[in-house]
Amino acid sequence: MKKFLLIIAMLSPALTFAQNKKTGPKTFDLVVGTYTTGKSKGIVVYRFYAETGKLAYLSEIDGVNNPSYLTLSANNKFIYAVNELPKGEVSAFSFEPKTGKITFINKQSTLGADPCHISVDKAQKNLIIANYSSGNVAVMPLNKDGSIANGIQTVHDDGHSINKERQESAHAHMAVLTPDEKYVLYNDLGTDKINVYRYRPSKEPRIVPATPAFVSVTAGEGPRHLEFSADKKTVYLVTEMGSNVIAFDYNNGKLKQKQSITMLPDGFTGQTAGAAIHLSPDGRFLYASNRLETNEINIYAVNQETGLLTFVARQSTYGKNPRDFAIDPTGNFLIVANQNSDNIWVFKIDQNTGKLAQTGIRVDIGNPVCLKFAPAE
Repeated sequence: MKKFLLIIAMLSPALTFAQNKKTGPKTFDLVVGTYTTGKSKGIVVYRFYAETGKLAYLSEIDGVNNPSYLTLSANNKFIYAVNELPKGEVSAFSFEPKTGKITFINKQSTLGADPCHISVDKAQKNLIIANYSSGNVAVMPLNKDGSIANGIQTVHDDGHSINKERQESAHAHMAVLTPDEKYVLYNDLGTDKINVYRYRPSKEPRIVPATPAFVSVTAGEGPRHLEFSADKKTVYLVTEMGSNVIAFDYNNGKLKQKQSITMLPDGFTGQTAGAAIHLSPDGRFLYASNRLETNEINIYAVNQETGLLTFVARQSTYGKNPRDFAIDPTGNFLIVANQNSDNIWVFKIDQNTGKLAQTGIRVDIGNPVCLKFAPAE
């Protein structure tokens, strides 16, 4: 009998994956970054129950100014959050997943204005921060105790694009490491570029321009956030001003556009602003949020051979300004942060179609703008 079961497992990787999925974690921490200009006072942690989609309040830390975007270390022991202010700062916290307790460690200047995105490498050596208003990207080394050292490098693009109000200069919107951590890709809304830098975690300078050093998108698109495909061969970009999802072939730091697909309904002429973009854990579906007069999540099926997208459906977020959303690690639920409605909604994901269904589960929280999952110990 044991031999028979072993043969089935060897011949059926999908079955083995499903079995592992069933025995995996059932609870997670949902860490929420916010703007503190309204009801929120800082970072809030909820316990998420993956079997039901329910959320329960765990903890929060007050006195953290505008922690609008955050990231967790690979071991989930530290949280790093930008403080989106004219004189930008970044804060470090220790984190206890079991209790959700957050403890402040230290903070440093981001060497720029209004930081809006932060990444950390797996080895816990450096933070990479996008400063929106000043248009520069900063590299901040980390100490062994998780604290942040003084920034040691900034890079900046002096370009601009066609929108005189929003693209008068560089506006770095996201800086993220590639899956192999050989490169940093940073999106510049102001110059309509994805810039490509080599990442050298222990050398000076830490990031240097690659060859080629950037890829441009159509003028006026306003690159915002990006996501790598499950096989790491495609990069998906959501544009804020154009409200498009653009797909690029990716190979060792090189990007080549292969598709652009709209997020807008036929005939739509209102105001929009593309925001967040994420793949389902199995890589079969891509989701992207749109704001202002749309306030919805767009759903696309991913061709597993080519990486190309096919539109599936759009889902109202039942709120205003869905700045961010997150898909739980089991792939069963999608959680949306409606910034201007002061709430978070939970949606059930149809595993066959990728479509979303409202669960009726809502949490009220002031100005939620970033969602991150961590395993609950």
